[in-house]
Amino acid sequence: MESAGELSYMESGESNKDLMDKETCNDNSGVIRTAQNRSNSFMRKKSDPMLVSTIRFRMLRQFLANLQEVILGTKLAVLFPAVPLAIAADYYKFGRPWIFALSLLGLTPLAERVSFLTEQIAYYTGPTVGGLLNATCGNATELIIALFALYQNKIHVLKYSLLGSVLSNLLLVLGTSLLCGGLANLKKEQRYDRKQADVNSGLLLLGLLCHMLPLMFRYAARPSGISIAESTLELSRASSVVMLVAYIGYIIFQLKTHRQIFDAQGDGEDEDEEKPVIGFWSGFSWLVGMTLIIALLSEYVVGTVEAASDTWGISISFISMILIPIVGNAAEHAGAIIFAFKNKLDISLGVALGSATQISMFAVPLCVVTGWIMKVPMDLDFSLLETGCLALTILVVAFTLQDGTSHYMKGAVLCLCYIVISACFFVHKIPVPLDQSNANLEYNSA
Repeated sequence: MESAGELSYMESGESNKDLMDKETCNDNSGVIRTAQNRSNSFMRKKSDPMLVSTIRFRMLRQFLANLQEVILGTKLAVLFPAVPLAIAADYYKFGRPWIFALSLLGLTPLAERVSFLTEQIAYYTGPTVGGLLNATCGNATELIIALFALYQNKIHVLKYSLLGSVLSNLLLVLGTSLLCGGLANLKKEQRYDRKQADVNSGLLLLGLLCHMLPLMFRYAARPSGISIAESTLELSRASSVVMLVAYIGYIIFQLKTHRQIFDAQGDGEDEDEEKPVIGFWSGFSWLVGMTLIIALLSEYVVGTVEAASDTWGISISFISMILIPIVGNAAEHAGAIIFAFKNKLDISLGVALGSATQISMFAVPLCVVTGWIMKVPMDLDFSLLETGCLALTILVVAFTLQDGTSHYMKGAVLCLCYIVISACFFVHKIPVPLDQSNANLEYNSA
């Protein structure tokens, strides 16, 4: 005779595994799915578990299932062959421009997979640790490329790539999202929450101030003829510490005190993504492996960018500021545009402004502090042309987002600004900024 409890259990039709899965989801129901997570989710595709279910050996079956989720679970899987091809091209001493192009293509799916793996790990670690993972790894590709450029003392490549990432997010991604969203919703008024935009705009203005101070300091001291390289470095390092402290405060603001502002609003179509598809240690192992491969390809990119520039006849500034940021975050950018088509501008703005804020307030000062430790003269002086473009971009975006509504003309203006800046750096043929070279000589002589 079955007890009432057993009958109730059988009627519910839930196994022990189902109960554990439900408990896990309940424990982690507070996991923050940021705008970046949701934008990358459009590049993912569901895998068929029946393909590996017939394999007899449990460990092999689990490995193949994880391989299917991680490698084949993205629409960008077609670009994965570029990774071994880049390694083979380097081993067999192919042309360096080929190594650069293959490495850049290989970074595209890897960047999307890192976002996927951090999201999977976040389901097991809870909302706070998961949010920190997403905040740290959201622009892992750009940060790793910047650190390798810093290690190889290619300060100009580092500055161009980070600045280009900020400009592409604020002008290209945001502008294309507003343009496509406005054209797709001509008969609807597109609105968004200004609170998140105001917070990110304030941080971007703070970062701009910290970038302008060393530049103004250098121009103010130039008439006196005094060597100011060391003073500029000290000012940049102090400003970088302030920026990192401000970014930590922003993370606390985002994950704890005002979390409701930054929670990406989803609907029923995302419910099937609300539980992990791979285990914690599997996800962690894959994340470490992907990061190492990104580091290898980033070393190839940094080491061959000059050769690609000479062979293709394109300036290093254009390659570093335009090509590398676009390819590195192509999946995230495409997702932002798709959400704008669906009239979900809050998520599109979260992608563009969130990534720009992370680069400006975290990646740039982190490189300055890391260079301080490595005794590399990395500062916040991005020269007059680059800093002017950054200042105008932030001001244009701040004015564009001030009323909480959008239409396609706003997006068109931002896209045109990006085209003008791209054309400017396409003809900017100076491989290493003169001001940076002088600063390096003054620093080394000191």
